[in-house]
Amino acid sequence: MAGASGAEVQAARLRFGIIGTAPALIAAVSRAVRVAPIDLSVLVTGESGAGKEFFPQIIHAYSSRKHAKYIAVNCGAIPEGTIDSELFGHEKGSFTGAVASRKGYFEEADGGTIFLDEVAELPLTTQARLLRVLESGEFLKVGSSTVQKTNIRVVAATNVDLPKAIAEGKFREDLYYRLSTIQITVPPLRDRGNDIMLLARKFAGDFAERYRMPQTSFSDDARSALLHYRWPGNVRQLKNIIEQISLFEAGNTVNAATLAQYLPAVTDSYMPACSTDNSHSYEREREMLFNMIFSLREKIDDLTSRLDAASTPLTETVSVDDSQIVTHHAPPVAPCVPALTNYGRIEAVTPQTGEKQKIAEVLRRQNGRRKAAAEELGISERTLYRKIREYGLDGIN
Repeated sequence: MAGASGAEVQAARLRFGIIGTAPALIAAVSRAVRVAPIDLSVLVTGESGAGKEFFPQIIHAYSSRKHAKYIAVNCGAIPEGTIDSELFGHEKGSFTGAVASRKGYFEEADGGTIFLDEVAELPLTTQARLLRVLESGEFLKVGSSTVQKTNIRVVAATNVDLPKAIAEGKFREDLYYRLSTIQITVPPLRDRGNDIMLLARKFAGDFAERYRMPQTSFSDDARSALLHYRWPGNVRQLKNIIEQISLFEAGNTVNAATLAQYLPAVTDSYMPACSTDNSHSYEREREMLFNMIFSLREKIDDLTSRLDAASTPLTETVSVDDSQIVTHHAPPVAPCVPALTNYGRIEAVTPQTGEKQKIAEVLRRQNGRRKAAAEELGISERTLYRKIREYGLDGIN
């Protein structure tokens, strides 16, 4: 597909406040503008927080449907038991609590555009209903046997690897091909080079103007640190960090040491922002990390054994003026290592325990706010709720 003209892309960026000049970003905007007048389904892919929500808006605004409704639906935030009712509507009495008939989003947005964010979170039964809408424009309300028609354009977005989800039986292959007639990939922030500094200055300026505070600036080493940080939460995380800095460092020039205080310690590894190495694998990185942990455990076991062998008895009897006195010696102190539990044993470290600790840490940092925690973790709220129940983290607030 040929790209849109430079003037059209620039106009779209200005209209929707898209900051950046990275080639991959410009290509994504160009693709959205180009496909907008053609009434096809579009799938927007990219990491959480990368800005996928702008692209359905561009597609709707530059399409023939621009004067009709645009409805955005976060599929991951709707409970599984009510999502069919939300999307397709229901009849009175169709389930407990259905005291009146209700239109769903597909009926409300008839003639317009519906944006299904986190589409991979849809249950398989709902995926089948969605496929019918895409193929024939037909749907059934919950509790109804009357077929209804809708004329709607669907734009979906996900941060999930859908081919992998298909292989795992979590997503319908036929729905994937229907949704991805046209695919737009939004680049992660770490691959956008100097866009990071453009955004950082924009967020700092906006914060200073909104709250009438002196604007924060960045030293050369801080700029280098910003450009080389991984930004797992992408633009959303950058904005959060810059707003914290703008509040507590108002009017100051922030250096790398100060910046490091605001970056999450669990993800403070750096990598080139413009790396072209496509062989990087987070799974491989995690595997290397756990191999290091297991190696450390072996060394600790060996060290503990040596200390036990070399330690003196816990008690001994000495004679003083013909009296026997029992003296007690404190047990040897084991070296302080992160893997020790409260009982002095080394806890088995697995990917599951690492994930549990990460989720618990983020929940504490967000004071139990699950929506904010899900955004920082880069997962849907539904997935976070499932993990909280699985790991027994309900009490964290």
